Amino acid sequence: MPHNPYYDGPASDHFDGDRFFNPGEPETDRSLGDLLRWKRAAPDNPWPGSVAVAPIIPELGVERLRVTMVGHATLLIQVAGLNLLTDPVWSDRASPFAFAGPRRVTAPGIRLRDLPPINAVLLSHNHYDHLDIATLKALHEAHAPLIITPLGNDRIIRRHIPAARIETGDWGEHFAIAPGAEAHIVPATHWSSRGLRDRRMALWCGFMLRAGGKLVYFAGDTGYGTGNIFRAMRERFGPTDLALLPIGAYDPRWFMAAQHTDPDDAIQIMRDLDARAAVGIHWGTFKLTDEGRDDPALRLAAGLADKGVDPARFVALHPADVAEFD
Repeated sequence: MPHNPYYDGPASDHFDGDRFFNPGEPETDRSLGDLLRWKRAAPDNPWPGSVAVAPIIPELGVERLRVTMVGHATLLIQVAGLNLLTDPVWSDRASPFAFAGPRRVTAPGIRLRDLPPINAVLLSHNHYDHLDIATLKALHEAHAPLIITPLGNDRIIRRHIPAARIETGDWGEHFAIAPGAEAHIVPATHWSSRGLRDRRMALWCGFMLRAGGKLVYFAGDTGYGTGNIFRAMRERFGPTDLALLPIGAYDPRWFMAAQHTDPDDAIQIMRDLDARAAVGIHWGTFKLTDEGRDDPALRLAAGLADKGVDPARFVALHPADVAEFD
């Protein structure tokens, strides 16, 4: 077996034959010493044990573009009669263990049993707060959706769900979901791992979704870095109708900036993409870093005001919140 258990393809400008990397972007690897430095200085900043959520039951099909927040990076995107999920996680913990690891403080905004028929899943990378095997098994049993994901992640999924329908590709590739609907795999500045010895052995990505005459960007996880990847997307795809952008899990910045955007970075990505509207995701469900639970939404509102951006253009959704876009 090759050293990399997930992918054994040829080297490229972002794969050295063993591990993937972010060309021309800040280093995302962190040492044990870095981790200990962070934990020693972490503030006493507890989140609430739970935040009330009243789950909704979505419509079976929607023609206009509609987004429902499930929680963290999990959203239901409905457009042109299609139902898609991003990075679906319904488990109580973002962890390989049922008894330890970050525990969700908000119930999912939609119960699994109340989902409409799911056509496809856009799965950005293999971290446990984004790739949740228990949820993927449940979705496969109920809906058998097409899973679109970057290189290497297919092997992780097939170990547990051999019959899963998966399309796996590199940055720059795209796949049809339905007539007139396609998902493009685009770069992100991030990393991957499921354990202690597989760092950066499966690829990470964002997605550009074209469907119903709309262009929707789902960032997955990403740092801002040089900003080159976002300006290149604008050049390639044109203006974005809706950008789904992470605004949480950003403190301390010396540790997180290369891998996670903060609200100011997210506003800049919206500008780089020339996005008509944006939704703030990846906040308020799992306590992964040092900021307070509500800080991302507060900082987003302050950043929009400071930059003179209409706050209606960029909203931070709570679980069960629904947003529609013309």
